[in-house]
Order: sequence, then C-alpha cells, then structure tokens
Amino acid sequence: MSTSSEQHATLPDDVALHARPAATFVREASQFGGEIVVAANGKRANAKSILEVLALGATGGTELTLTASGDDATAAVDRLVALVPRLD
Repeated sequence: MSTSSEQHATLPDDVALHARPAATFVREASQFGGEIVVAANGKRANAKSILEVLALGATGGTELTLTASGDDATAAVDRLVALVPRLD
C-alpha cells in the first residue's frame, strides 16, 4: 500500500543548500524508493536530483517542505527532516 507524508524543516541560519549540503541531502533521499519532493521559495524539486535541489536557491533559515509518496514515505520524510538541522 502506498502512503504519503509531509513535514517541514528549517535550514540552519548559517547553512545554504549549496553543493556539499545539497549532495548530503540528495544522497540521503536517494536511499528511499518513493518519490520525494522538496519545496522552498515557491519552487519544487525532486529531492533525488542535485541540480533541482541546488536550483531551489534555499539559504540559511529557509523553511523546506518535504513531501514523499510510496511505501517508505513516512520513513523518508522523517529521516530528511532529522537531517536538515545537521547539514553543514
């Protein structure tokens, strides 16, 4: 049975979603089978695509909305929400 999940997370004030933090985020998202979307600044991105995540232009303090669908949707969103405050 496919499920969906959505949660919000805020980037640390001193961390933008640039190359290294975005790569960490995408690597983590890629471990899950379902579709994962991250939204910020009125834009949406495939959380498994480094180019799309970078194109969000998310800077420190930006709120991210994480939405996932699929069998592991809840686990995916939970893990990514826990990861965001630890990005550097």
